[in-house]
Amino acid sequence: MRNLSLLRWLLLLAGVLVLSSPALAQVSVGVSVHVGPPALPIYEQPACPGNGFIWIPGYWYWGPDGYFWVPGTWVIAPRVGFLWTPGYWGWGEGVYVWHPGYWGPHVGFYGGINYGFGYTGVGYAGGYWRGGAFFYNRAVTNVNVTVVHNSYNRTVVNDNVAVNRVSYNGGAGGIAARPSPTEEAAAREQHIAPTTEQAQHEHASGSNRALHASANHGQPPVAATAKPGVFSGHEVVAARGASPNGRGGEHPGAVAPNARREDRPAPRAENPRGNVRPSADRPERTASRLQTAQPRGRSNNAPEPRGQPAKQNNRPEPREKGGKGEERR
Repeated sequence: MRNLSLLRWLLLLAGVLVLSSPALAQVSVGVSVHVGPPALPIYEQPACPGNGFIWIPGYWYWGPDGYFWVPGTWVIAPRVGFLWTPGYWGWGEGVYVWHPGYWGPHVGFYGGINYGFGYTGVGYAGGYWRGGAFFYNRAVTNVNVTVVHNSYNRTVVNDNVAVNRVSYNGGAGGIAARPSPTEEAAAREQHIAPTTEQAQHEHASGSNRALHASANHGQPPVAATAKPGVFSGHEVVAARGASPNGRGGEHPGAVAPNARREDRPAPRAENPRGNVRPSADRPERTASRLQTAQPRGRSNNAPEPRGQPAKQNNRPEPREKGGKGEERR
């Protein structure tokens, strides 16, 4: 009888190990390639479609035919209070490894990559959660205040972030950033994987030939879209310098009239945890000075994109009462 009980426990333990091994393999095995991703394209941000949407910046991903661009888009947060930590490519042991993004209560490490629109390489300066609502920073986010009423205007000064379009961490020419203790703590918090909508958006991007780097040479004809998986229409934005018809795939419609220009990287958040609201209890109405510089992109398989120097504006900006979102200059 005792031997029978022992045998049952051994069989149960063996079953647990068999069921656990695929999950462990899924965590430990990632996408790795020997060629670095192209530089980040320069593009405008479609207007936020409504309250509760979080901006997911565009990124280069790898498929059977090489790198392809996953357009930036707006996604409803899976849980109130959660923010998005973008994925990034990192160099290690002779290959570039993809580190997937995730949802969590704080923004973690994403390679120091300056994705723009509040994702400046450290934290997130695009807004914060308060009382179950998300408040958007119009200084770095395209918000139509007639649609989204929770907004403020706070320009974040940053004197340390590298102004470029490099899309990977480490290796030759990569961003030399390492996670801070705060970012390491965020990595140990409860996380939620990308939503089904995000996964479908990524899959649809890989199926669109026009978004492949081999076809668009680093200038995707659909760089951003207001809705995941939608690659045509008036809410679709092309990268600066991209062909309006694309190549071998769908072509975008006209750029949204209130799309935010991303002519240069956004300033880095002063608070690396990324979701702590400004010191005032109400949205701020004034803006401090904004550091300006000419963006430079570095690409392994495309000409280097260059933007025009942005004009510096040290004057406080008045709070909008309606109409288009603000445009950084």
